[in-house]
Amino acid sequence: MKKSAAVKQLELDLLDESIRQHPAMAEAFPRSYFVKPKRDDTTANGLTRCIIDFIRLHGGQAERISITGRAHEVRNSAGRIVDVKWTQSHMTIGTADISATIGGRSVKIEVKVGRDRQSEAQREYQRQVEAAGGLYFIARTFKGFVQWYNEL
Repeated sequence: MKKSAAVKQLELDLLDESIRQHPAMAEAFPRSYFVKPKRDDTTANGLTRCIIDFIRLHGGQAERISITGRAHEVRNSAGRIVDVKWTQSHMTIGTADISATIGGRSVKIEVKVGRDRQSEAQREYQRQVEAAGGLYFIARTFKGFVQWYNEL
């Protein structure tokens, strides 16, 4: 699958930022010596990373939210791991994948790729965020996210 122009631009912006952060290296070596970061928005993990990078590059704060819980190793009397049990997370069910602050506003972004759809808990979380004055966006592509961001 071909990368969108938005993803290609993000890669260039990340390269420029890397060069700005390392002025001594930029002085000593030509631009072609720097490795261009690779990004992909075709998976949920890739799209999440693209969005977080974009928000940070544009002066916002963003972080990935995970409510997986915590793994605990179960060991036998010899000390060997025989099982892994999961403890339920205390995070809010339906929490968005990305929590951000953009221009002083609270923004929650749910990442959905392919046939993935919002659960009822996620729709309720969206309602709560919007009722409190926050912004909520469902990102399906990086290009779509950038268009929404620019309209803000």
